Amino acid sequence: QAQLVETGGGLVQAGDSLRLSCAVSGGSLDINGMAWFRQPPGKEREFVAALRWRGGGTWYSDSVKGRFSISRDRASGAIYLQMNNLNPDDTATYYCAAGRPIVSTATTARCYSYWGQGTQVTVSS
Repeated sequence: QAQLVETGGGLVQAGDSLRLSCAVSGGSLDINGMAWFRQPPGKEREFVAALRWRGGGTWYSDSVKGRFSISRDRASGAIYLQMNNLNPDDTATYYCAAGRPIVSTATTARCYSYWGQGTQVTVSS
């Protein structure tokens, strides 16, 4: 059964960079877009970034725009989240998601059918 596997989390200092990866393993998924969400301690899950390769489009939350970049490797199908200039507010469990988003729903969790197990990112001040 196909699943999403995230890697790349860790403990960093404010101002540092980190890159998260998400790969589909164990099979294939009928998807046309992938995204990153995060859940800070004691808070609800929130949208971070998304991209759609059929139909196009990339989206970012206002809190990460200009600092984070989402990309995809066409050969492997993996997606990445390059996170620069991290600050303590970025501390969260980061989740990879995959599905068939449309433009109006690409930033909402409900349009993604597949989810990874999450990877922890901790930013110290």
